[in-house]
Amino acid sequence: MIKVNLIVAVSENNVIGLKNDLPWNLPDDMSFFKETTLESTVIMGRKNYLSIPEKFRPLKNRKNIILTTNKSFKAKDCIIAGSLEKALEIAQKNKRKIFIIGGGKVYEYALKNNLVDIIYLTRVHATIQGDILFPKIDLKSWYTIDEKFHQKDRNHRYAFTFLKLQKNTN
Repeated sequence: MIKVNLIVAVSENNVIGLKNDLPWNLPDDMSFFKETTLESTVIMGRKNYLSIPEKFRPLKNRKNIILTTNKSFKAKDCIIAGSLEKALEIAQKNKRKIFIIGGGKVYEYALKNNLVDIIYLTRVHATIQGDILFPKIDLKSWYTIDEKFHQKDRNHRYAFTFLKLQKNTN
């Protein structure tokens, strides 16, 4: 079985989105997301897919799976799945790394149902206004296997830390 990864950027107050968009512009985090998910299968909800600027859809050099219960929804060069379990079943057959990339409801479902092995979490060191939240995770269930701090600078309004968390299996 291929491990299931989740990748997300989260503020100190667990905000991940505002009006179906990112509430910050962090170019190095965007680069990290792109480099980390290249040549993988990415799984996302329909609203998350539609929030990606059209010129970047589907995400290039990745197999894109979109979750929706809307049977008439179509997206060019994407696979549509009616459930996260079905999407993961399809992704396992692709023999590529698997990333759940959002949005909030997809993250919540994946974590609540114990479907994630590794979390790539960019902790944005700021309290941000937003309307989409990342679910609280029980940090006793996860341990940090990698951590890298990024200073605030002229291209990044906020400092942030790249964290890689692995699920405790004991």
